[in-house]
Amino acid sequence: MAFKHISLLQQSIQPGHSLTGLLLVASPALGDTPFARTVIYVCAHAHEGGAMGLVVNRRLPKPGLDDVLEQLEIGPIPPLRRIGVCAGGPVDETRGFVLHSSDWKSEGSLSVTGGVTLTASLDVLKDIAEGSGPEDALLAMGHASWGTGQLEEEIFRHDAWLLAPPSREIVFGQDYGAKWRQALAAIDIDPVRLTGQTGHA
Repeated sequence: MAFKHISLLQQSIQPGHSLTGLLLVASPALGDTPFARTVIYVCAHAHEGGAMGLVVNRRLPKPGLDDVLEQLEIGPIPPLRRIGVCAGGPVDETRGFVLHSSDWKSEGSLSVTGGVTLTASLDVLKDIAEGSGPEDALLAMGHASWGTGQLEEEIFRHDAWLLAPPSREIVFGQDYGAKWRQALAAIDIDPVRLTGQTGHA
């Protein structure tokens, strides 16, 4: 219960409300787990159906975008445009998801919010490789998922995650190392003060 008082957003959302479109920011409670200091964009959340999200602050050095496009036989190589590639989570790590701005859509696209869309088809990568496609985009390899009630349990009972509003810079920006601090700053939390409470989580 150590961190609930420091996030007004956390206080305003009750269990049962959809968290779709929000950011999950790892608290010190996750310091010894693979999710330490991660920022996850929630792509889908239903109280009865679990949740799915993408880690947006773990740059994946290999495979790079060129490698992925080559494996999928998408040209040209090198592409006319590049986007960041993230380790999106521990589930289906060989499957790619493109999170992007809603100025581009296909039949296989899922509207997350009014400004953000998720696409798992190859069409978006083809357009990006050819120099077009959505204005903002990132490719996530794998994703994070939770069963029914699991994410709520982690947030509201175990203080594993802090909730933060998304921004273009945090979701699509290229400074991956700064995103965790940026997300905390969005909810007026000093990372130094937060990490100093690790022993009390």
